Amino acid sequence: MIVTVIIFGIGLALLVKGADAFVAGGSGLAIRHSISPAVIGFTIIAFGTSLPEFVVSVNAAASGNGAIALGNVLGSNIANIALVLALCTAIKPDMIAVTAEGRAGLLRHTGLMLVATAIFALLAARGVFDAVAGAILLATFAAVLIVLWREQRQESAEAIETHGRKDALLIVLGLAAVVIGSQLVITAATDIAEAFGIPAFVIGMSMVAFGTSLPELATSLIAAVRNEGAISTGNILGSNIFNLLLVLGASAIASPIIVGSFTDVIVVVLFSAAVLPLILAPRRFIRPWSLLLLIGYVTYIAWLFSA
Repeated sequence: MIVTVIIFGIGLALLVKGADAFVAGGSGLAIRHSISPAVIGFTIIAFGTSLPEFVVSVNAAASGNGAIALGNVLGSNIANIALVLALCTAIKPDMIAVTAEGRAGLLRHTGLMLVATAIFALLAARGVFDAVAGAILLATFAAVLIVLWREQRQESAEAIETHGRKDALLIVLGLAAVVIGSQLVITAATDIAEAFGIPAFVIGMSMVAFGTSLPELATSLIAAVRNEGAISTGNILGSNIFNLLLVLGASAIASPIIVGSFTDVIVVVLFSAAVLPLILAPRRFIRPWSLLLLIGYVTYIAWLFSA
């Protein structure tokens, strides 16, 4: 158990340092190619931080453990909103765009996430994510990417530093550290959970989901502290879309995934809709709502383990 705890600590250290390098490289890359921080966070950085979910879920589905694959996706999306975004906005409420243009951009991206969530919920009502559902999710993902790349890329009021050719190196090294760190954390957390006889789906929804959400947590917190709120929120919203459409779609293609309980699907829908008050409410309500989301997340995880 001591070795497991040490591995867990090493994984966390790699996540933090890797996320810092990845945000720095992604920010610089956005400026060098005249791409707004919101778009770069919503695509490249979101994809990079979603790689752990992709690898874990596809491998789990292919090996016949669909419960972990589905639990990882659902739990990660809940954690991204009720833990990652809520923690970021609780610490720094002003990271949410205050200009009309910035707020409109966040609403567009939130709308895309809610559309992806609605399609996911409709397919989940069938009781199984098979090859047909996977194809629909992947096709929707392609459509979302087309919409994103057609967006205007001129908005950016944030002062972001570029590192020249080092940006690409920072992205590669940071991503490698994040992925390796995530795997170490997941392995250690899973070993600890299995030692106490926790069901596979609960492991996926809690320990594994939390582990694969650590890149989003580290990346978004660092971006928020560095006054790069557009990257932080874009990363979170984009990651949720990647998880539901790309990760789950590819996992369903690899092997059919049974939906054990629709209750958890409803929880994902509710937490996804809970992003809207953070964007639409006056600034003074952002921190209280963020704290409410954090309480909701802790309560939900506690309910999972008690059920």
